[in-house]
Amino acid sequence: MYWGRKGVYTLIVYLPTRSSIEVGSLGELVLEEGYYTYTGSAWGAGGMKRVLRHLSVAGRNVRRWHIDYLLPHVHIAGCVMSYLSKSAECLIARALSEKMGEVRGFGCSDCSCTSHLHYLQQPPLVHVLAAHIRAERSHAAL
Repeated sequence: MYWGRKGVYTLIVYLPTRSSIEVGSLGELVLEEGYYTYTGSAWGAGGMKRVLRHLSVAGRNVRRWHIDYLLPHVHIAGCVMSYLSKSAECLIARALSEKMGEVRGFGCSDCSCTSHLHYLQQPPLVHVLAAHIRAERSHAAL
């Protein structure tokens, strides 16, 4: 794994109990127990190091992006990373919206998607992998 390479990723997290979480500009969200996926892009200078940042933020009081508000409340279950163009982020988010529940407005303030955070009671790995493969087929890998 080359962490400096750019691409897109989907974090898979587990929320062990129904929770009320204050999420910046979105206000208070009531989230059910279960699995959530957050799809983002790693197109900044650090590339996929953004995923490592998310993992380290979970235990600290750092709040920059919507996902930063959720991370202290969840267990990281996994992450799928693909070396795809930035626009693949929204293709993946839309594909997950077809299979999972949405948390409207979460993580999508810079695009026209309805959400980049999705919910499912069961582990969502199959849906996440399928969404990344679908995006790769419709986008050239980098």
